Amino acid sequence: MTYEFLQKALVTSIMVGIICGVIGSFIVLRGMALMGDAISHAVLPGVAISYMLGINYFYGAVVTGILTALGIGVISQNSRIKNDSSIGLVFSAMFALGIVLITAAQSATDLTQILFGNVLSVRTSDMVITLVVGAIVLLAVFLFYKELLVSSFDETMAAAYGLKVRFIHYGIMVLLTLVTVASLQTVGVVLVVAMLITPASTAYLLTNRLSTMIFLAAFFGAASSIIGLYFSFVYNLPSGPIIVLVTTVIFGFVFLFSPKQGVFWRMLQSNRRKTAMGE
Repeated sequence: MTYEFLQKALVTSIMVGIICGVIGSFIVLRGMALMGDAISHAVLPGVAISYMLGINYFYGAVVTGILTALGIGVISQNSRIKNDSSIGLVFSAMFALGIVLITAAQSATDLTQILFGNVLSVRTSDMVITLVVGAIVLLAVFLFYKELLVSSFDETMAAAYGLKVRFIHYGIMVLLTLVTVASLQTVGVVLVVAMLITPASTAYLLTNRLSTMIFLAAFFGAASSIIGLYFSFVYNLPSGPIIVLVTTVIFGFVFLFSPKQGVFWRMLQSNRRKTAMGE
């Protein structure tokens, strides 16, 4: 902790873990994991264009991410193509375009770092952007918690209450884009979807309350970032993949041993029932 770059990396990693856990809870509940994957890949052209123009990658990535979300919605709502097909169509095209642009600007940036992240090279500007994005996400969830709660569990009921379901959906897409861009430096384009889905899925196995799920997902995301950063620094390994592996190990442990949903405990209860019936 005497190294300034490591202090920045730690703070940024914790913030990324928290906001990924928070927004990931809604992504998991709404079955939007594929959308998260699409946006995480679709921001690549924006990153490349930003580097070419000499501006912060945040701005270009946010614009292309939002355009991707809107494009998917337009295609699925105005044609016979279903939502999952429109997601695959748009994100694969954007990802391919991003790789071409990154290759053309290879002298300005490192493709590997963008794809897989390198939190140990985080700059002060990256940390500030992550802090601002985190504040926006947490404030939005706090202010519109009830609307997000109802629409995540039952969109029909939410519409009956007069809530603008489509507006809420695109609002989540904007928040998802912001979180994705803020996570690029930490885990990269390829692995950001794991930080969105895995901590939230882990929390989902432990509780039936959304508020508790959000807090647990944020905790798992932050803890995974801290542990992953430690091993990344000590053993000179890439930060993004190590953080993702840590959060996956935590998920595996909960999947096996959680009190209600764990495979081990369910097998134990099943054996007890069989024994009781045999007696």
